[in-house]
Amino acid sequence: MPESKQRNKGAYEAPRGKAAPQKPNGRFFAPIMVGFLILGLIWIVTYYLTQGDWPVPDINDWNLVIGIGLALIGFGMLTRWR
Repeated sequence: MPESKQRNKGAYEAPRGKAAPQKPNGRFFAPIMVGFLILGLIWIVTYYLTQGDWPVPDINDWNLVIGIGLALIGFGMLTRWR
């Protein structure tokens, strides 16, 4: 019985695209990022130290949500920092 010819193929390699180099962030990015982190921390600490009288007395525990939200914006910016 005749034998089939074997093809000598190497493993598949995906074509390499030329990606554009990423641009660095502007000079404003780091100070704004740190500002959000510090502002969120100050908001939460102020709420606890004044026992809910400050920063906004009428919204009670939502002050914590605002403080954590400000800090999360800062952390989100940390993921985009180059």
